[in-house]
Amino acid sequence: MEKKFKRTTVTSALPYANGPVHIGHLAGVYVPADIYVRFLRLKGEDVLFIGGSDEHGVPITIKAKKEGVTPQDIVDRYHNIIKDSFKEFGISFDVYSRTTSKTHREVASDFFRKLYDKGEFITQSSEQYYDEEAKQFLADRYITGTCPKCGAEGAYGDQCEKCGSTLSPTELINPKSAISGSKPVMKETKHWYLPLDKHEEWLSKWILNDHKEWKTNVYGQCKSWLDMHLQPRAVSRDLDWGIPVPVEGAEGKVLYVWFDAPIGYISNTKELLPDSWEKWWKDPETRLLHFIGKDNIVFHCIVFPAMLKAEGSYILPDNVPANEFLNLEGDKISTSRNWAVWLHEYLRDIPGKQDVLRYVLTANAPETKDNDFTWKDYQARNNNELVAIYGNFINRTMVLTQKYYNGAVPERGELTDYDKQTLQEFADIRKNLEHYLEIFRFRDALKEAMNLARIGNKYLADCEPWKVIKTDEARVKTIMNISLQIAANLAIAFEPFLPFSSEKLRGFLAMPEFKWNDLGSIDILPTGHQTNKADLLFEKIEDDVIDAQIKRLGGIKKKNAEAAAEAEAKAMAASWKPEPVKEYADFEGFEKLDIRVGKILECTNVPKSDKLLQFKIDDGMGGRTILSGIAKSYPNPAELVGKQVCFVANFKPRKMMGIESQGMIMSAVNSDGKLVVISPSKEVANGCIVG
Repeated sequence: MEKKFKRTTVTSALPYANGPVHIGHLAGVYVPADIYVRFLRLKGEDVLFIGGSDEHGVPITIKAKKEGVTPQDIVDRYHNIIKDSFKEFGISFDVYSRTTSKTHREVASDFFRKLYDKGEFITQSSEQYYDEEAKQFLADRYITGTCPKCGAEGAYGDQCEKCGSTLSPTELINPKSAISGSKPVMKETKHWYLPLDKHEEWLSKWILNDHKEWKTNVYGQCKSWLDMHLQPRAVSRDLDWGIPVPVEGAEGKVLYVWFDAPIGYISNTKELLPDSWEKWWKDPETRLLHFIGKDNIVFHCIVFPAMLKAEGSYILPDNVPANEFLNLEGDKISTSRNWAVWLHEYLRDIPGKQDVLRYVLTANAPETKDNDFTWKDYQARNNNELVAIYGNFINRTMVLTQKYYNGAVPERGELTDYDKQTLQEFADIRKNLEHYLEIFRFRDALKEAMNLARIGNKYLADCEPWKVIKTDEARVKTIMNISLQIAANLAIAFEPFLPFSSEKLRGFLAMPEFKWNDLGSIDILPTGHQTNKADLLFEKIEDDVIDAQIKRLGGIKKKNAEAAAEAEAKAMAASWKPEPVKEYADFEGFEKLDIRVGKILECTNVPKSDKLLQFKIDDGMGGRTILSGIAKSYPNPAELVGKQVCFVANFKPRKMMGIESQGMIMSAVNSDGKLVVISPSKEVANGCIVG
C-alpha cells in the first residue's frame, strides 16, 4: 500500500554558477520540477520547492583566472543572472539561495564534522601533481600536455577536447602547470574518503528491491553502478576555493564540490525556515523528491543517500525523477561551444513568451531518452497548437460571449445528446491529469490538457452558434455556457504547465478562486457571472523571429567550425615533421624539367569531380589549360584568379574528365595536410623560366 505523506520537499539540481541557464537545464530539471510543485500546491498539499546556485569547484577558479577576476566575482555575476531569469520565467522556488552563503558554510562544515566524529570517513594518501612555483596541488584541469591518444597539444588532465578521450593527468606527455607553465612534480597528499563500498549492501536493497517504481533510466543507471561495485570517494581536495575542511591538519583543503553541493538543499531550507527546517528533512512523514538531469543520477541516488544515511537523522529520497538530455537542432548542447539557447537571452529576444517555451520544452521533454529542440518545431507548436487550437477556442468563446450577452455567463438549458457526449469526454480530465503528473509523465499530462482544448475547439466549431443565433437563441445560451465552463477548466488544467497564460485566462473570465478539485466541473462559472473583455491568449510567431534565432545559431556553428579547424591546424603544425629527403637525383634529370611562371586567368571546379580544378594560364606564349587535383584545398577557386604560379610546362598533355591538361601546377603540402600553390615572391613576366 502506497504511503501517505504530510508534506513534500522538492529539490532541483543546483545550477553551476560559471554560466547562465540554457534550455537543456530547463527541459531536464526546472520545468518538470515547477510543474509538479504547482500541481501539489493546486491540490492544497504542503510542499517546499528548494533551489540555489552551486558555487564551488575548479571550473569557477579557471574562469576567474582567465578573466582576471576573483572566483567570488564569477559566482556573484552568474548567481544573479540565473536567479533573475528563473524568476522571470516563472520557476516558483520557495527559496533560491547559494552555496557561498554563511548558512551553507556552517551547515556543510557541521555535516562533515558529524561524519568525521562518527568515524564514517577513511583517509588515503596518494601522489598528485604539484606546482612548485605556485606552491599548490593541481586539479586535473590545471594540467595540460600532449594527448597520448591523438598527439594534440593542450590536452587537459581529465580530457582531450580534440579527440574526446577521457584521461588521467599522469597519462599526459610533457605535462605542465596551467598556472605557472612549469613542469609539475608528483607529491604525496592525504584526503578523506566516503567508503561507498561500506554502504553497498543496503543501497542495493533500498534501490533495487524497494524502488522498482523509479523511472527505468534512473533504475538502470543505479543498477549498473551497483553491479560494478562501489568504491571509496574523496570528499576533500587540494584547492583554495571552497569550504575549508573543518579539522586540524587540513590546511589548503576544501570539501569536494560533489559533497558540498547537495548539502545546499538542506542549508537553503534552513536559511528560509531557521526554526522549522528539520521537519522538511528529518520527519518520516515528509516525502523527499530530487529533480535532476541524468548526469546527476549517481550523486542523488547513491552518493547523497549514503551521506544522509551515514549522518543518521535524515530521511532518504522517495523518488528521483531524472530526465535525459535535450539536444539543439540535432547537435548536443555545449556551453563551451556556446551551442545553446540561453534563458536570459530568450527572455530578452522573445519577450512575453515564457509559456511558449515552457509548452515546447514539456512537449519535447527528454523523459526517458534524449530529445531535440528546433526553432521550426517551436514555431509550429505555437502557431498550430497554442494559437490554432487553445487560443482559437478561447478567443471565439470570449468574443461571442461579449457580442451576445455583454460578457455575462448565459443560463444553460436542456442538454442535447451532443452536449452530453462532449461533457463526458472531459469528465475524467482531472483523474487522467493526476495519474500522469503523479508518475512524472509530464508530456502525457500536457497532452491531456491540450486534448481538453481540442474538445472545446471542436464543440464550438460543430455547434456553430454564430449561425444558430438566427433561429434558436436558447440553444446558443447552452452552447456558450458549456464553452465558458470548458474555458474555466482549461485555466485550471494548464495552471501547472502555462502559469502566465492561465493567469491571463482567469483575468478574461474574472474567475473566482478555484481549486484543483474544480477541474472537470461544469459549474465553475455561475449563471450571470460577468466576464471581462479579452484579447488574444496567444499570438502567432512570424518567420522573421525564428529566422533570427536560426541565423544566430548558424553564426555560432560557423565560428565553432572555424575554431575547430584552426585548433586542428595548430595541433597538426605542432606535431608536423618534414618528409624525409628523397634519394639523390641527377642534375641532368632536373634540367629536363621546364618550370615556368604564369598568371591564373580563370580557375573553376571541373564538373562531376570533387578533386580537380581547371586553370586558364597566361604563360606568355598564347595561354594553356592545366588541371590540378587541389580542389579540396581551395573550396573557393576564384580566390586564385590573378595570382602568379609556377607550373611544369613540358609534361606531355593528357586528358582527364574529357579536358586536355597541358602541364602541372606546382604546390607544397602544408603541415595541416592542405596543398598550397607555389608563387614567386615578386611578380615577374609571364613565361619566365624557373631555374
